[in-house]
This record gives sequence, structure tokens and C-alpha cells, in this order.
Amino acid sequence: MVRLLLPIANLVPEVPMKAAVLHGFGQSLSLEDIAVPVPKADEVLIQVEACGVCHSDLHIADGDQPALKAVTKPMLIPGHEVVGRIIEIGSAVTDLKVGQRVGVAWLHASCGSCEQCLAGLENLCRKAVITGVMVDGGYAEFMCARASHAIAIPDSLSSVEAAPLFCAGVTVYRALKQAGTQSGQRVAVVGVGGLGHLAVQVAHALGAEVIALDVDESKLALARTLGASMALNVTNPETLKTIRKLGGAHVAVVTSAAKPAYDSAFKTLRPAGTLCVVGLPAEALTFSALALVGAEARVMGVSVGTREDLRAVLKLAAEGKLRCHTEEQPLEQINQVFERMRLGQISGRVVLTCRSAQHRH
Repeated sequence: MVRLLLPIANLVPEVPMKAAVLHGFGQSLSLEDIAVPVPKADEVLIQVEACGVCHSDLHIADGDQPALKAVTKPMLIPGHEVVGRIIEIGSAVTDLKVGQRVGVAWLHASCGSCEQCLAGLENLCRKAVITGVMVDGGYAEFMCARASHAIAIPDSLSSVEAAPLFCAGVTVYRALKQAGTQSGQRVAVVGVGGLGHLAVQVAHALGAEVIALDVDESKLALARTLGASMALNVTNPETLKTIRKLGGAHVAVVTSAAKPAYDSAFKTLRPAGTLCVVGLPAEALTFSALALVGAEARVMGVSVGTREDLRAVLKLAAEGKLRCHTEEQPLEQINQVFERMRLGQISGRVVLTCRSAQHRH
């Protein structure tokens, strides 16, 4: 499309933008000056203010998930927890405006007409386009987004606060929602990290009795401040006995990427309990068929979330019921952030910020 000759034109920079580009799996991202993208008719151009760093981004960069590797575009700009302001709109966009602050999630676009979309499962759309995998994402000063999937940000949330909610927040929210979590139920959150500390808050907001499990005492202490009624070290042999004495967990949400976390989580379930698969261990998960049958336990996976889920999560955050613990780092530090992530040295969620957005304000 041709750039619109409207007052917004002077917001679009003529100079190149900074971006972190993936040239090959297993390589460091390259910080480069590249052309600012031009939005298509149904897209908006966003000046990125914040982009959360998700462990999925590291999987994509390392190329260690075959399904993602197969659909990753060449010369990719990763990032799918994006918040920024619209500085240009495509010719077919009517429901968004320049200056509006929006967020962009993993689901860049869905078809709206397949069986899954029509059933309210757009996150499972067979024709879905994935942000920061199949199209360029938010590790850049500017990015294009499909207008239909750009979600308005409540004024009460800062861009840094909102960014991680577009993946970490919505994923744990959907896990608890799909598990049918109700007030008064017991929910075990296994792994109180970037996703887990959000799961504790969401479960608490839903009225559940939250039991946090981890191996790190500092994370357990954090969980107590976030609403967990119990915070137990999973390495303690008395922990599972304690949970069983309570009757077991109605829902166990595993946000850890360690297989032993799943082994422990399964043992916390009450009869007819539900185990939610959120963390992604490299090894296959294994459960005894007899144990599954004997308890009529459910094991369910969760694939990020829908736009409806996102709006619900943002509402919780705007009401003060959900707050992500964040650490800000400049875009230029992305490779160092990835290395810390590999070593398990990140608490909460790292959010990248761009100098261009900072200067603008």
C-alpha cells in the first residue's frame, strides 16, 4: 500500500529502525538497522514501547522445537508480547486510530471461518499466523500487526506491565479457565516463575485456595505475598502428604519446564482432578494408565489464548488483581537475556524497551 497522506505521515520515521534479527537457528540475534515496515490494508504500524521475552522465543531462536522450526520465516524478528502505539493505519482499518495503545500476542491472525474459529477456539485455528515466528515480531522499534488482533490496553496499565500478559498472563488464565476452576477449589501451581507467579494471582482472583510448589524458597516466599495459602518445597517428602491430607488438588497447573515437576503435580491431584500442561519439558511426559483410570484424572494442554481471554486478563490487571513482576532491559541486551534464560537466572519476566519510544515520550 501507499503511505497515507494524512497528518500521521509525519509520525513515520524516514530513517531505519533498530531490530534484533535471527539469521540462523542456534545463532545470536543480530542487532541491525533495517527499513521500517509498511502496513498492508488490514494492518497497523506500531511503535513498540515494550516487548516481553518469552521462553518460546528462546526455543524459536535455538530451533529446538521441530514444529516451530518448520514454520519460522527466514530473517525473523522474534517477540510476541508486544505493546506500543499505532502510528499508521492501513486503508481498510476503521476501528483503530493513530495514537491508540495496543498489544499484540502470539496469535497474529486467525481465519475466523474454520471449525475451530467458529467454535470459539481461534487459538487452535488451522490457518493461524503466529507473531514472531511466521511474521516479524516485537524485538524492534516498529512492527506491523493485523488490526483485527491488536488489543486495546487499559489506561491504568503501563506498557511494561501489560506486555507479559499477552502470553504468560493469558496462557495461565486459559489453563485455569479451561480446567473449570471454581471458587473454593484447591489449585496447585507447580513452578513459581514467570508464568507461575501469574498463575498464583489468577487462581487467587478466581477464589481458589492456592498451593504453590517450587524448589526455590525465595519463589515460595513470593507466592505467599501473591495470595498462596500454602507454599511448599516440592523436594520435602512431607509436601505431597500434606496436600493429600487436604483432599488433593482439584487443578494442578505446571508452569515448570522440568519433567519431574509433572511427576509431582500428578500426585497432588484429587480424584477427578485436572492436570494442566503449560511448561514444555524436552522429554515426553509419562503417566501410568492405571493411575489415570483409577482417579479419572484429566490431562489437558493449553495453547496460549483467544482475544476474549486476553481482554479478561487485561481487565483483571486493570482492577489490580494481577501484576507481573518485570525487569526492564534495552533491546540491545537481548542476547544477554537469552543467556540468562538458558541458565535459569531470570525471576519474573524480562521486558525489552526501545529507545525510540522512550525518546518520543
